[in-house]
Amino acid sequence: MCTSIHFKTKNSYFGRNLDYEFSYQESITITPRNYPFHFRNGKEILSHYALIGMAYVQENYPLYYDAMNEKGLAIAGLNFPNNAYYHPLDETKDNVAPFEFIPWILCQCKNIQEVKELLSKLNLAQMDFNEHLKASPLHYMIADKEECIVVESMKDGLKIYPNPIGVLTNNPPFDYHLLHLAEFMSVTSEEVSNRFSKDVEILPYSRGMGSIGLPGDLSSSSRFIKAAFTKLNSKCNDDEAASVSQFFHILNSVAQQKGCCKVNEKYEYTIYSSCLNQEEGIYYYTTYENSQITSVNMYHYDLDSKELKSLPMLDKQKIFMQF
Repeated sequence: MCTSIHFKTKNSYFGRNLDYEFSYQESITITPRNYPFHFRNGKEILSHYALIGMAYVQENYPLYYDAMNEKGLAIAGLNFPNNAYYHPLDETKDNVAPFEFIPWILCQCKNIQEVKELLSKLNLAQMDFNEHLKASPLHYMIADKEECIVVESMKDGLKIYPNPIGVLTNNPPFDYHLLHLAEFMSVTSEEVSNRFSKDVEILPYSRGMGSIGLPGDLSSSSRFIKAAFTKLNSKCNDDEAASVSQFFHILNSVAQQKGCCKVNEKYEYTIYSSCLNQEEGIYYYTTYENSQITSVNMYHYDLDSKELKSLPMLDKQKIFMQF
């Protein structure tokens, strides 16, 4: 279970919570412009836009969870079980394996318009990475600096939705989440007044009563509503420190704590949260054990190299002792 948001102040920011019951030891991974991608459909891309994101690197291949290219286009893949459907090979389209989708888009596109053109020829095909790593059932949020969409490969075809909310969680499909918003039209960040009856005086006994009814459970539909409300009502200064801090505060409003969501004999929790500055090429992150914000700037590395660069997450808590 995960939550992704697209947020704009002076700059544009994109990121996500990754919620799961265990980690694959993912790392912040930079794919330089000359690292070759050999796709299962036979196409090779030997030179492309540089990428930065969180990936599980296997067989020297970056299996990205979320990533951004040097043009500021960003993607996050979120769990979409029982709804995601990967189709048989189609000779009339570009057949792309699910694990290839993020690099397929980010290597070739600089904005949403170019993404839509590529998607018009795309077939997300049923292909596993290997016998041990099966295709994950995912849907995707994609955003450039101005526009955001959701992509869902389902049994009845590839769905592309404009996403004016700038939020995505998991099941149900995205059109349900948009419809579900209507049930919370009365929720407000404003002070409340008595609309119950003109015949009785009712006074608020607390601040924040306008948000009564806002869900607080961990289900994906509730997280969508809570994240949307928090993000759309968010106020902060537009400098970098304030923007990044506020971004993580929004994600923290729907973070999962160990012990609250049992999965078999383990517990799902927010393994990491990410925030990508789409103008500056900076990947910020926190982890469950380390709430200090850490940053990686893709431009501090050789983007014309042919070798992947992977940096392990700093996941030990750092506490500053003030004297």
